[in-house]
Amino acid sequence: MKSLLLRLLAGLLPLPVVSLAVAPDFGPHVLIFSPGDPDIQARIDAVYTAQERSEFGPGRYALLFRPGEYRADVRVGYYMQVAGLGRSPDDVHITGAVRSKATWMRNNNATINFWRSVENLAVTPTQDEGVNIWAVSQGTSIRRVHVRGNINLWDGGWASGGFMADCKVDGTVNSGTQQQWLSRNDTWGRWVGSSWNMVFVGVDRPPEGRWPDPAYTVVAQAPLVREKPFLTVDARDEFAVFVPDFVPGASAGSSWSRSATPGRFLPIAQFHIARPERDTAATLNAALAAGRHLLFTPGNYRLDGPVVVTRPDTIVFGLGFPTLISATGQPVLTVADVDGVVLSGLLLEAGETESPLLLQVGPPGSTAAHARNPIVLHDLFARAGSSVAGRTRTFVEVNSHDTLLDNLWLWRADHGPGAGWEKNRNAHGLVVNGRDVTAYGLFVEHTQDYQTLWNGDGGRTYLYQSELPYDPPSQAAWMNGAKRGFASYKVAGHVRTHEAWGLGVYAVFHQTPVILENAVESPAAPGVKFHHLVTLRLNRQTGSGIAHVINGVGDPVIDTKTARVDEH
Repeated sequence: MKSLLLRLLAGLLPLPVVSLAVAPDFGPHVLIFSPGDPDIQARIDAVYTAQERSEFGPGRYALLFRPGEYRADVRVGYYMQVAGLGRSPDDVHITGAVRSKATWMRNNNATINFWRSVENLAVTPTQDEGVNIWAVSQGTSIRRVHVRGNINLWDGGWASGGFMADCKVDGTVNSGTQQQWLSRNDTWGRWVGSSWNMVFVGVDRPPEGRWPDPAYTVVAQAPLVREKPFLTVDARDEFAVFVPDFVPGASAGSSWSRSATPGRFLPIAQFHIARPERDTAATLNAALAAGRHLLFTPGNYRLDGPVVVTRPDTIVFGLGFPTLISATGQPVLTVADVDGVVLSGLLLEAGETESPLLLQVGPPGSTAAHARNPIVLHDLFARAGSSVAGRTRTFVEVNSHDTLLDNLWLWRADHGPGAGWEKNRNAHGLVVNGRDVTAYGLFVEHTQDYQTLWNGDGGRTYLYQSELPYDPPSQAAWMNGAKRGFASYKVAGHVRTHEAWGLGVYAVFHQTPVILENAVESPAAPGVKFHHLVTLRLNRQTGSGIAHVINGVGDPVIDTKTARVDEH
């Protein structure tokens, strides 16, 4: 079996002679399929077998499909990206499934189905009684996908996602037991299901009913959008990265279902194709200095210094969940205060030597306005504590004005060999100092201070999900001066304008009875507004929970499970 797996992954089994251009050397963990290739299913299955349970394993993979028709069951496991290479999602059509299942976990529990994605293809589901299963949790995305049928966001057990954008579903989206979900600029036949916090922004046909029963938050239009770049091939089979245009005005529905997504093609020759076995911070920075964009292929990159982006409109593109690891206690990535930089598809990881932060967007004191061409972060994930006890003060610091955050999961690990109150020290997930920063799908969990600290005016958040740290050893160990605990979402006292929709904060204290005073804290200013907040107690410890939802308002969840505040 091992010999067959290696031959399949290396592409050493015979392939038919076809008139295709030679693909760039993306390395052994990028599998590129063409219609009619033999052993497509076997090669897919080999990757999935390796990745199904590999939560903290080293494997990283991208499965890419050239335009055409396929019959395949594409099962998606940890650190797997599945993507079509067409100009439109309908250029790649898979009959069968592109699915994330939870059968490997007891009771089909999908709450740790992290780090996987699918994008830019069409699927006609024929597995699972003709329903495409996408049972996922945080650190995942489904983008630019046309489901020619129905899709379920669960697999019979609990799930804790999730993010969907720029998709079209001909039939029904069934959220089932999904605890929370962000849908942005999607089109579907109908949506059914609600648990704790479902947010719809710029969605055609949002579900009927409104907060709190069902727990739907509907924002008719997305105020500004730039869709994620994607890899594609042209009629000559030449590879390029397509970068969608920034849409500064309000929008709804998918970008491609009525007409082609506007944007520009960047030939692959303009990219430095990074490989983990040969690239360092020095080689990556040399490529940037030479005017190249960066394309990270799958793998783990131990960096002894930050990758420094200084040129406007630079694209840093991740393929197959490349993981940038801080090896010497320094940031892994910094961005200058310049227009139009796009970071997408990256997993940032703290190393055992504590770093002040992992990603800095703009230096402290940034002043430039970027409203016409913002810096954008798509599918940007970070973690401290996995297979090693990683430590960082802050995951992401945003100093540049007008930055757009599009699906972030910032996770201090609550389980695994690197997790422990003193092991994976981590104060903040996100610190925002810039003005007019917008976040779609912000997931921040288990950090030990304010998980999200918003210091800049004009911020907007559409869906916030946060679990409190599981592991304070005592109440005394988790105090903010005389106040019990640190609010998960903190808007600084000097801020005068801020707005957020659909916020959920959950308490799960394992070690000892602990109480958090307020899930959310903000100044009492007319321009600071919150819509639809929920707290939940999922405790193992009696006498634990959250005293108030926001600023001393809202019922406690100590002896009860759920509390809600409609407007504040």
